[in-house]
Amino acid sequence: MSCEVANGRLEVCKDAVGGIDAIYFINYGDFSAADVTYVSGTDTIDTVANVTNLYKYELKGTNSFDQVYNSSRENGTTFAEQTLTVTLKKQDATTHKNVKLMAYGRPHIVVKNRNNQFFLAGLEHGMEITTANVSNGTAMGDLNGYTLTFVGTEKLYANLLDCSSEAALAGGAGDVFGTATIVTN
Repeated sequence: MSCEVANGRLEVCKDAVGGIDAIYFINYGDFSAADVTYVSGTDTIDTVANVTNLYKYELKGTNSFDQVYNSSRENGTTFAEQTLTVTLKKQDATTHKNVKLMAYGRPHIVVKNRNNQFFLAGLEHGMEITTANVSNGTAMGDLNGYTLTFVGTEKLYANLLDCSSEAALAGGAGDVFGTATIVTN
């Protein structure tokens, strides 16, 4: 039977940390399923062709990326819900416009966690903004910025990318996104 467990797992060392450091937006439609190749025998993505730009957003503070498998015995279905919640500090005209465009579209999002692992969320269907809160706060120490929640529904968890640094993510011929440019401003 193809859905049988194939591996065991030993207790791991306690050397990982939580949180995410950065996200990279890729406009939906910049690549297709035919542009994605995988490390042999895994769900880890080796290369993604035809991407021109990845738009980087650095993150600090309260940001999260959670994934949940939803499985129904009655319907015979299983899918992964990917939820990304980020806080972008300080309002400005450029971010206002980009949040509007993100809400209109459904970008693919690369998530970099604090363990230098990269995931591609919204691989097939993109990630939808479900809420985009622009806050001015009440007290002087309150948030002046954006709290964005993206949700994606996919067949699988977000795929790991075969790299452990931004240098191997994009910019060179052997990188996951090849010679794509990482845009920081």
